[in-house]
Formats: sequence, C-alpha cells, structure tokens
Amino acid sequence: MVNLEWYRTFKAIYKTGTLTEAAVALFISQPGVSLHLSSLEAYVGYKLFDRTGRKMIPTERGKVLFNAISEPLTKLEEVEKNFQKSTEKLTPTISVGMCFETFQTTLEQYVSSLPFNLIISFGEYREMLDQLDKGILDLIITPKKGVSPNIEHEAFSSEQIILVGGKDVDKEQFENTLEKGTAYAEEWLKNEKWYGTAGDMEHLFQFWILNFGHKPNFRPNYIVPNLNSIVRCLKGGTGLAVVPDFLCKKEIEDGTVKLIWKGEKSLENTLYFGCRKKTNYAQEIDHIKGLFRKVMGKENTLVI
Repeated sequence: MVNLEWYRTFKAIYKTGTLTEAAVALFISQPGVSLHLSSLEAYVGYKLFDRTGRKMIPTERGKVLFNAISEPLTKLEEVEKNFQKSTEKLTPTISVGMCFETFQTTLEQYVSSLPFNLIISFGEYREMLDQLDKGILDLIITPKKGVSPNIEHEAFSSEQIILVGGKDVDKEQFENTLEKGTAYAEEWLKNEKWYGTAGDMEHLFQFWILNFGHKPNFRPNYIVPNLNSIVRCLKGGTGLAVVPDFLCKKEIEDGTVKLIWKGEKSLENTLYFGCRKKTNYAQEIDHIKGLFRKVMGKENTLVI
C-alpha cells in the first residue's frame, strides 16, 4: 500500500519546485524528501519530475497525479488540523555540523536541555559547507568560510594553535634550547614522543610550517581517535602535541597539561557560524549560537 506521506511530499515538491524547499516546508531532511519521491515513482511506475539543475519540473504524468490528489489531500490535511489538539505544536529539528572535539567541548553538555530536536553531524569542513548550501545542514561551526551566495558567516570566536605537553615534559630545557635558535629547538622537539590523530594532522602541519618553514619530517609515535583523546593521554605526564587552546584550557590551568610554546609566530583561526540566509529556524539557531558564545567565553560577536 502506498504511504500517504509520499503524496504529501510529492505535493510539497510540486508546489515549491525544489527538494530543499520541500524539505523546509515539511520539516524533514532533504534525503528524506528524495526517498519519498523515489518510492512513489517506483510505486506508480513512471517519472513524476524532470530534474533541471536545482528545479523540479513536473512531467505530464506528474501533473495528472497532482490534479488527482491535490484536493483530497487538502481535505485530509484540514481534517488533521481540526482534530489536532490546539496546544500541540510541531517540534522543529535542527541539523548542526561541526568537528567531534568541538561538540564534546561545547554543545554536548546542553543537548538534554534543548527545547527542539537536534541532529549532530561530523565531517570535513568542505563537505559540511556543501551540505549547508544544499539544505541538509542548518548550521555549521567552522574555521573556514565558503563562497556560496546563499550562506552567511558570522565570526564569533577564535582559537590559537599551541604546542602542549604532559606535566613531566621539561619545558625549561626546551626554552634553553630555543634560545640557541629554532633549528636546535626543532631537533629537540623531534626527539620527544608525539601524539597525533589519523584524520587531522592539519594543526601540526600549519604550526610547523609557520615556525620552521617546512612540514614536520617525522610521524607521531601514538595515533589516537581525536584531539580530546590526545589531551587525556597527555595528562599521563609525557609527550607533545599541537592542539587548539580551547580544548585544553582547563587542563593547563590545573597543571595536568603544560603549555610548552605558542610559537615564534602565533597561529590563530577565526571560528564562524555558517547558516543559510533564508531559514525557518532562526530562533533555534540563535539559541545554539548563544550556547557557543557562553562556553567559548565570548558574549559578544567578534568583530573582524
């Protein structure tokens, strides 16, 4: 038997002309809209839309189907509204993209108190920018800006990339070596034990290139799942790593992790909120932005 939601999705696509706008109107994800449409087309046995760029143009059979279901579906929707409790409201669902470590350090503690549904997505920044533009994500937290005219970026904080070590690392010895020159400091660092992650060595590469003029010519001794894992491992006392400062602020303050070096040249990334210029979730997005500013210690938007 055909699913009634397939017809509802078909009608929304017909009315809005795009999968993205239909998803917004129905409060579901764009992949969900695509699944409903493909299921309905498989059920009826013919194509209902021609896909031209981002526009969905109804075929002749699609027009016939719309004329057949439009009025009955409208009547069913009116019946649904009349029998629905007046106090009952549809809870919106917000999809947010960020790196795993940022989620753990900032938003994770507030998830259970959010007054709306939340889907968290982890991935590469370029991929998240593309998903935001397509309507799959509603908000992203990123150190990189995209170029799409549909997306606006709001700077809200910054992160400094620093060299940190366990409490047993001899920071004074490093500083004495550094006074002899960066070449001596680099050699000292290479002889220490290093932590890294399998998925993201960008921080280490950027820091090394900025301060030594080339990529590091060594591999970390220990590869762990993510940056938060590195910080926890460093609390064991030994080893070095290059990480964003906000991930280990507490550990540096309580002395379980040492700030070894900020570099001769400071490496800083601006953090941005990215969202579409047209959204039905402005209130929910502002709520999440407020939580980030609270955790990052920035009550006001960073002006750059």
